[in-house]
Amino acid sequence: MLESSWPLLSLLIWLPILGGVAVLLLGEQRASQGRMLALVVSGLTFLFSLLLITGFERGTAAMQFVELRPWVEALNVNYHLGVDGISMPLIILTTFSTVLVVIAGWERIAYKPNLYMACFLIMEGIVVGVFSALDVILFYVFWEAVLVPMFLIIGIWGGKERIYATIKFFLYTFVGSVLMLVALVYLQFQAGSFAILDMYGLGLPLATQVWLFIAFLLAFAIKVPMWPVHTWLPDAHVQAPTGGSVILAAIMLKIGGYGFVRFSLPVVPEASLALDWLMITLSLIAVVYIGLVAMMQQDMKKLVAYSSIAHMGFVTLGFFIIFDIVLRTGGSGALLALGGGMVQMISHGFISAAMFLCVGVLYDRMHTRMIRDYGGVGHRMPLFAGFFVLFAMANAGLPGTSGFVGEFMVILAAFQANFWYAFLAGTTLILGAAYSLWMIKRVVYGEVANEKVSALQDIDGREKIVLAALAVAVLWLGIYPAPLIEIMEPSLQQLLDNVIDHGIG
Repeated sequence: MLESSWPLLSLLIWLPILGGVAVLLLGEQRASQGRMLALVVSGLTFLFSLLLITGFERGTAAMQFVELRPWVEALNVNYHLGVDGISMPLIILTTFSTVLVVIAGWERIAYKPNLYMACFLIMEGIVVGVFSALDVILFYVFWEAVLVPMFLIIGIWGGKERIYATIKFFLYTFVGSVLMLVALVYLQFQAGSFAILDMYGLGLPLATQVWLFIAFLLAFAIKVPMWPVHTWLPDAHVQAPTGGSVILAAIMLKIGGYGFVRFSLPVVPEASLALDWLMITLSLIAVVYIGLVAMMQQDMKKLVAYSSIAHMGFVTLGFFIIFDIVLRTGGSGALLALGGGMVQMISHGFISAAMFLCVGVLYDRMHTRMIRDYGGVGHRMPLFAGFFVLFAMANAGLPGTSGFVGEFMVILAAFQANFWYAFLAGTTLILGAAYSLWMIKRVVYGEVANEKVSALQDIDGREKIVLAALAVAVLWLGIYPAPLIEIMEPSLQQLLDNVIDHGIG
């Protein structure tokens, strides 16, 4: 481990949390000051997070920027933080997305704007804590704490059915987390430590590993979410305000994928091998079946929500086809599969955020998300239409955009595992194009549908900044993904070696 000379990770956790508290203390009467403070805090957090990139030592899988202090000494629980090539890009995604959400909600949130901004700042710090925690109790505290601000965001600023969606979201995610806590406590007794890295390679009996895997699966699958525990997500997305949908898709879903690579694969590798068929099946169902469900949606937000589930299926597929690849080829292509899953997580964060923001731009003007209410938007909003088409193409996996890179890596690796895995996964290139272009055709092109569309005004300066930033991210990752892959590769290789040694070897 490479210890940090100054507590950068603590700064990234507590600066937005304390900033959120400060925004709350301003009171709702000083909304303009609250917005400005939220922008300053989120902007500073993002700038400080860039120090993770400049100070990150390439070519090593060791944890970096490590902080270790006693927390609950009687139980040997520590305030233990650190990042590697797996978690660091996810932290950057979190801080980047939060700045955009603050800007996007600048003028659109009239009811309790300071509380709204505070919820997102506090959530930002908590999520950074999830990605950087190296003690399981600290990880669990942050993991559960994420529910509180998102519960408020959907419950206060959501749509007409927000209470139903909020309770469903809370119950799904909380129930899975309770079983994960039981698994973590059991592992502490076996490892003699709450440190996550001490739980790797314990050599537990297969039957025990299977039970632990199932406990992890329920928690992580709900967060991803995987079929069939995905039903809370469309409801949450439809009812959530635009900013809530952005953070939900861009960041919160990644917590589930992160859990699989931080816990399931390295802690219970034999069970991961024994049950890889289940994970592959569920992933392919998400890719194919949920893709077909997306094609049937008339609500733009629901369409994007279901497409989000389908694309996250590539993440879990990439993580769990590694066993078949290793057994068939000796390991060639397994690293490609893991890397593809990770790249897909980052790419999905950019694209899903952009798609929900585009839907939000239209909803702010028309107060409807139904596709049938639009038509000819491109005639009235040409600049917005350009961004919307770009992001829809990226959602469909167009080469040159980030949506292509991760999916292509996973499909290429899947060929080495099983032809049918690759074939079924490849259907997303058809289905994704079908539902994305279907929506674009009816919303952007054609004749102007009605008087409301003819009165639309193109995006303003604030909206231009947000959509342009995401467009740059989508194109940069699509054209030049090498820096991201270079950062992740040593950590993924170490994970793969651990899985092979303890799960297969």
